[in-house]
Formats: sequence, structure tokens, C-alpha cells
Amino acid sequence: MPGSALAPTGPHPALPGRATRDALPATLLGVVVTGMALSAWHAHDGTTWLLETVWVLVGLPLVVLGRRRFPLTNLLYCLLAAHALVLAVGGHYTYAQVPLGDWVRDTFGLDRNPYDRFGHLMQGFVPAVLVRELLSRTSPLRGSRWLAPLTVCACLAFSALFEMFEWAAAVIGGHGADAFLATQGDVWDTQWDMFCALIGATVSMLVLSRVHDRQLDALASGRTSEG
Repeated sequence: MPGSALAPTGPHPALPGRATRDALPATLLGVVVTGMALSAWHAHDGTTWLLETVWVLVGLPLVVLGRRRFPLTNLLYCLLAAHALVLAVGGHYTYAQVPLGDWVRDTFGLDRNPYDRFGHLMQGFVPAVLVRELLSRTSPLRGSRWLAPLTVCACLAFSALFEMFEWAAAVIGGHGADAFLATQGDVWDTQWDMFCALIGATVSMLVLSRVHDRQLDALASGRTSEG
């Protein structure tokens, strides 16, 4: 029959763009799972490891299970994976004893291991993109001048909530929670932690907003064409 050579003979092949979008999250998932396994292996303290990595243990299944109904931008997937690895390293060694932090302290003559400060910078930098993405896609705030300040406020609120979580752990665990708190003798550690999260969230909004908007547009157009 004329034209029969053009008729499809099986399932439609996957679109190249879709395959590319699927490959990155799958790769990142493998990296994070491997990192978590290595982190748990001979960790400094099992309880500290659990407290430090609980956000990955809870968040990773949510991201995987929600991927089809609510896929995220590749930027956010990469940032979440990076943050998960930062938490995994901190959980394995404890934040006050990460070898790279010790090297930075000794090299630059610091009075403490700075890995905890870096972890709290990430606590603002990465969740800022997550909050921005959720607000942009589920509220009328996309394009609003209020989007950035409300995102930063949300990250600062989360940081304060985390400090309350640490406080509760200290009350319950007593001296056993010292490794989790990683105060390293600094009476202002709580304030420094929240300040670092604030700086991280602010820098994230200033540096990544345009890139994030482009990826949000690409994600929306891709879902529209597939639908």
C-alpha cells in the first residue's frame, strides 16, 4: 500500500530531549545513593550520622516518587545532589572533624574547622532555589518583586527551625549531642549558623535567578509539548 513504509510499526521512540532530561536525575541519584552508602560505612557515630543525614533520607524518596508528577529543573536536581553529599560528608566525620576543614583551618590559621559554616551556607544556598521553584510554579509570585525576599525569609525561617531542632537534640542527648551541634566552643554558633544560611540564600538569589528562570521556562515548554 502506498505510504505504508511511513506507517509506525511499533511504540514511538523516546524523544531525545526527554531522554536527556531523564539521564541527569538518574545519574545524580546513583551518585547520592553511593555517597550515602560510603558515608554510613564506618561513620564516626551512628546517631550523629542519622541526625545529620535525615534530610537526605526523607527528601530523596520524595524527589524520586514525585519525579513524574512534579519534575524539577536540572539546576535544582544538581544543587540537591550537591547538598546531599555535603550532608553525607558531615555525617560521616561530624562537621567539626571533616579532614578538608581541618586542612583549611591549619592552612589559613583559623580558630575552628570551617566545614560547619560551609554546611550552613549550603543550607541557605540550595533551599533558596527549591523554595523559589515551588513558589514560582504553585503560586502567583512568578515574576513578582516579592519572590526573592520571600524566598530568603523562608530559608531563614527554616534555618531557625533547624537550630531549634539542634537545641532539642542537645536537651535530650546532653553531652552526647556535642558532635551533632559542632559548636566548637563558640557561644555565638547558633547566630553564626543562621547568618551563614541568610548569606547563602541571598547569594543564591543574586547569582542563580536568571538561570533558574530559563530552566523553569524550558521545563514548562517541555511539559506542554509532551502533553
